[in-house]
Amino acid sequence: CLRDMVAWLTDTSNAHVGIYDATNATIERRLMLRTRLEACGFRTLFLESVCNDESIIQNNLMQTKLFSPDYKDSPPAEAIRDFNARIAEYEKVYETLSEDEQCSFIKTINVGQQLVVNQITGYVPGKIMSYLLNTHIMERDIYLSRHGESLWNVLGKLGGDPSLSARGHRYAYRLKQFVQEEFTENGRSLPLVWTSQLQRTRQTVTHIPTVHMCWRALNEIDAGVCEGMTYAQVREQMPHVAEARSKDKLRFRYPGGESYVDVIHRLEPVILELERQRESVLLVAHNAVIRAIYAFYMSMSRTDATTLDIPLHHVFKLSARAYGCELTVFDLSSDVDLSDNLAIEGT
Repeated sequence: CLRDMVAWLTDTSNAHVGIYDATNATIERRLMLRTRLEACGFRTLFLESVCNDESIIQNNLMQTKLFSPDYKDSPPAEAIRDFNARIAEYEKVYETLSEDEQCSFIKTINVGQQLVVNQITGYVPGKIMSYLLNTHIMERDIYLSRHGESLWNVLGKLGGDPSLSARGHRYAYRLKQFVQEEFTENGRSLPLVWTSQLQRTRQTVTHIPTVHMCWRALNEIDAGVCEGMTYAQVREQMPHVAEARSKDKLRFRYPGGESYVDVIHRLEPVILELERQRESVLLVAHNAVIRAIYAFYMSMSRTDATTLDIPLHHVFKLSARAYGCELTVFDLSSDVDLSDNLAIEGT
């Protein structure tokens, strides 16, 4: 309830943004909320979704509301009747947001066909507006994979720009086969392919005949002065660095390099572009990067992201669904190890 959110924002040191999920259907109700929150020193921003396209409403109902916790034990027909009855009741009293209320608001119309903004100032409201400009409800899949095994993976070295190992090249060819099986053989258009600027990711997708895009933001976490070292060497030669990393992996920054927090921040434009895409994307990058993107879509904390197990030669398929993403994992490692079964072209 509102009281709990106010208490959380007031008493929690790292609480910055609260989302009060309620209908707030009338001008009177919204004025009460603003008065209460602004008296506590909080800025308010109202988000309104207006939909007058019946086809969108019914499609949304079938794809989302039937999977809502509100209807988990209800037959579909009963759930549809109940939700349509809710809409009818709200229509009797609903008052849409307008400039006359003298408040900050963002109004989306028919799921992003139009966006109306009013009195939007400041960093966070601007970021929210940018996010809403890029989101949609069309179904598509995001495929995440680390690059194939590199020569430095074999040696256990950090960072760098090494080439793929023999196993890594086999994975590149197996990934091409996977894309054929997943897309071409199912009558689907090939996905867009995004990689980092480092050669091991670009070599991993070299056999896939589709549009490739390199992102600097997808490069591996910068290990600074530790680039080219093994973890054992770091522990031996820089014990203070190894200790600091073990205590707070999320915020630890390699000397002259980056932290996980830095990586997460630079991935923001990538996330926005992923949200904007209307077709599937295959994203091939690095351990820290894949961890951060996976955690975002699977609603995991930033701290938990730093210890996610993202093994080489696996593909993680994220399918956007109501109330979260559906995960499918494809383990291609056994095929890569059966090298006799892969006739590698050009290697």
